[in-house]
Amino acid sequence: MSFVRHFAVLAFVPTALIAQGAAARDSVTPIRPPKNPLPAEAATAGVTKFSFIAYGDTRGRHDGTELQAEHTLVVEGMLSAIKKSAGGPDPIRFVLQSGDAVVNGSIAKALTVSYIPIIERLTQDAGVPYFFTVGNHDVGASFDLADPRRVAGIRNFLDANSRLLPPDGSAHRLKGYSTFSFGYGNTYFIGFDSNIPDDSVQFAWVKAQLESLDRTRYVNVALFFHHPLFSSGPHGGAIIEKQTASLRAKWAPLFRAQHVRLLLVGHEHLYEHWVERYTDASGAHRIDQIVSGGGGAPLYQYVGEPDLTAYTKAGAEAKVNLEHLARPSTDPGANPFHFVIVHVDGDKISLEVVGVDWGKGFAPYRSSGISMQDKTP
Repeated sequence: MSFVRHFAVLAFVPTALIAQGAAARDSVTPIRPPKNPLPAEAATAGVTKFSFIAYGDTRGRHDGTELQAEHTLVVEGMLSAIKKSAGGPDPIRFVLQSGDAVVNGSIAKALTVSYIPIIERLTQDAGVPYFFTVGNHDVGASFDLADPRRVAGIRNFLDANSRLLPPDGSAHRLKGYSTFSFGYGNTYFIGFDSNIPDDSVQFAWVKAQLESLDRTRYVNVALFFHHPLFSSGPHGGAIIEKQTASLRAKWAPLFRAQHVRLLLVGHEHLYEHWVERYTDASGAHRIDQIVSGGGGAPLYQYVGEPDLTAYTKAGAEAKVNLEHLARPSTDPGANPFHFVIVHVDGDKISLEVVGVDWGKGFAPYRSSGISMQDKTP
């Protein structure tokens, strides 16, 4: 068939059918739900001891053409850890991911070819729930909710995770956003979109969730999102990104007011651990921020300490001070691909960092684990 004849045939194909075919090619098939979903919140009210996995930044060099090789190594490590924990005193119940699934989340093929089959090894082979919140590569860096790149990315996020998220219309979902919450045992979890930290609708929803919690049951609150408040990689150091500035100014006071215990973030492709200590009318408190961006994206290195003068000055009334408990290396090769296992035991939280492949034996604390509470004087 000549080019002219071929073009003529296409000219008579209804526009609606062409659009329908394009939509089919570009659609994202939902990730299959976990074989062992979380029980209803009421059913776990007595659970005070369990574990979960956290990690982030899984985007790969060949997204859209082949499986993410490095992410596969990380998930194989998770599968081994989940199997090992089964039947133990604190089994791994679910996995949290803090963003950047693929290089460009607006491209459906990147998710369907490179990412979703790996996640289904967790939901199907291990049978555990998987909870994901978006990063800048998933939805773009625009603060504008109507930005086309963001709209496409959110659509793909919602499609891919439609069978993993709390149901639409639930009190645990913010309609139209990638923002959601769930409770398990004595711990409450909120995942939100840190790409748009100034969005008043999202902020109000998260604030209301925190303020309405039954803290006699939920003694621990953990939030997971993409951008760190403090970091020493290429996104931190002397740089203060817009999202970081807003998180520090607007969200950090909320975290302190609601006694949030744990922040699980990514964005920096390395591991580091910050502790913020503060005091209020109820006494001394701490917030642990875990930066775990070793899920498969190209590894980063230590760049320098952030300037926190303005931050601590703004929190002077609460006697805010910060400790950089675990720092990344200046050598990217010493910041391996990894994930974190968080152990909850009543109001005590501890973690272990699991390096994979050549990173096995990773010991950011001179060991692989640490307890996240201060000793009582």
